[in-house]
Amino acid sequence: MFNVVLVEPQIPPNTGTIGRLCVNLGATLHLIKPLGFDIDDKAVTRAGLDYWKELDLVVWDSFDEFLLSHPIDENFHLATTKTDRLYFDTEFKKGDYILFGSETKGIREDILLENEDRCITIPMGPKGRSLNLGISVGVVVYEALRQNYDGFEKITIPNRLKESR
Repeated sequence: MFNVVLVEPQIPPNTGTIGRLCVNLGATLHLIKPLGFDIDDKAVTRAGLDYWKELDLVVWDSFDEFLLSHPIDENFHLATTKTDRLYFDTEFKKGDYILFGSETKGIREDILLENEDRCITIPMGPKGRSLNLGISVGVVVYEALRQNYDGFEKITIPNRLKESR
């Protein structure tokens, strides 16, 4: 459905949570090294639960290697706090790449400056600087899903409310 790209993620539970989200959306998760943890870290698998083994995961050795294979174009969206272009004013399409920088550094400033028209942000109040990475990915990627919901392959879950009566 979509490609979620984490550039140099640092916190294992964030990545595990995002992996779980990707499985539920049918999205591919791209991790760009260096990572702040080992992919087999218990915190990653704990947050990802049993979903981690179902994850469509691609690991890249560097951001430059990723960009050689996937040059930034109209199918890219770069999440950052350094723009005023709101994510919900953006048109997302199936197959798009949605990039998120590391929890401590974000996406490299040179990349943002070269691609200002591809930058998006989540609005925040005056006291906030940023949101948790897992929350940010969820907010943006579910807006992308909302825009492309027709044809989304849903998992049918029994209505447990009816069963409990």
